[in-house]
Amino acid sequence: MRFFNPKEEAFTFKIHVMLAKQLSIFLENKSGRLTEVTEVLGRAGVNLSAMSIADNSDFGILRCIVSEPDKAYTVLKEAGFTVKITDVIGLTVPNTPGALAIILQYLSAAGVFIEYLYSFANGDGANVVIRPSDLAACERILLEKRVDLIAASDLYRM
Repeated sequence: MRFFNPKEEAFTFKIHVMLAKQLSIFLENKSGRLTEVTEVLGRAGVNLSAMSIADNSDFGILRCIVSEPDKAYTVLKEAGFTVKITDVIGLTVPNTPGALAIILQYLSAAGVFIEYLYSFANGDGANVVIRPSDLAACERILLEKRVDLIAASDLYRM
């Protein structure tokens, strides 16, 4: 029989809620492909909260946070797109010089590196979406350092 440990359970729940699902959509480098993605999502009633495109000479990767990641995944697959879901972490930092550097120092000191990130300023704060090399270690460090993490449900609604 397992007994409820409020400290452990609350911590586990908080971590689970903080992981957000990000879509990575592979796009050929040709006119209209990004338009097609946004049209498919729009017809399905899925809103884009944040996005970034990384490209090379042959294709691009659209990484995005959407209002309904599972629904978006399904409709994009049905429309013929190659889509992957990846866990990411959202956080808010002060919109001041050096604020992000402090958080990145916490992670790099523990051997966690950032595979990629994208961000957007929002008044006095900046919202940052990161894909760390080690999700569990990253979450633990950010929680220990009391970094303002964004709940997945809030990230989906931005």
